[in-house]
Amino acid sequence: MLTAKQQQLLVFIQERLAENGVSPSFDEMKDALGLKSKSGVHRLVNALEERGFIRRMANRARALEIIKMPEKATGTAASNVVAGNFGAAGPREVTAREDRGVEIPLHGRIAAGTPIEALENRDSFVAVPPGMLGRGDCFALEVSGDSMVELGILDGDTVVIESTDTARDGEVVVALVDREEATLKTIRRNGRFIELVPANRDFSTQVVEAARVQVQGRLVGLLRQYH
Repeated sequence: MLTAKQQQLLVFIQERLAENGVSPSFDEMKDALGLKSKSGVHRLVNALEERGFIRRMANRARALEIIKMPEKATGTAASNVVAGNFGAAGPREVTAREDRGVEIPLHGRIAAGTPIEALENRDSFVAVPPGMLGRGDCFALEVSGDSMVELGILDGDTVVIESTDTARDGEVVVALVDREEATLKTIRRNGRFIELVPANRDFSTQVVEAARVQVQGRLVGLLRQYH
């Protein structure tokens, strides 16, 4: 699973390699993706390398090799990739069944590490106990990553999120960064910045200008299956 920017960069590298056999420079990648600095390119390249999509070729400057491409990769994000605007579950999307509790939409995966885009799944639902739901409309997300383990939120867990655009400091929220990447973190305000705080000492706090962050919901419950 790739973010829109990661997929855009991967496709750009693939096109340049196919065109002349030479991978683009970091400046060319920055310009192609409309980024302000090369540090953003470095993060994207590192993410693609960590996920096994590209490989840096030793002893050769600028040399990148494509190892694999995501399924149906194109120059734009796939049609089922949304910008993290999960929205509220309408009355037709939430159903109550006495034998299964309350069913809420399961929208997809949310990163508890590096931000990723969430996949919307309109036909997928999960049953939760009525007492777990918040006061407003709720939806569920599957956790991907381990940056929240010290709060007991593990990779593969399903979190129940109450739709809201506000949150108090110290609450665990779904935060949308730059209108395209969603992450699950504890929110903390610091002047004109917002800190997205992990619960894992191996991860760093992400500090972002407040204008770049939109709260999509707050954590109200957690489901876990034991196999």
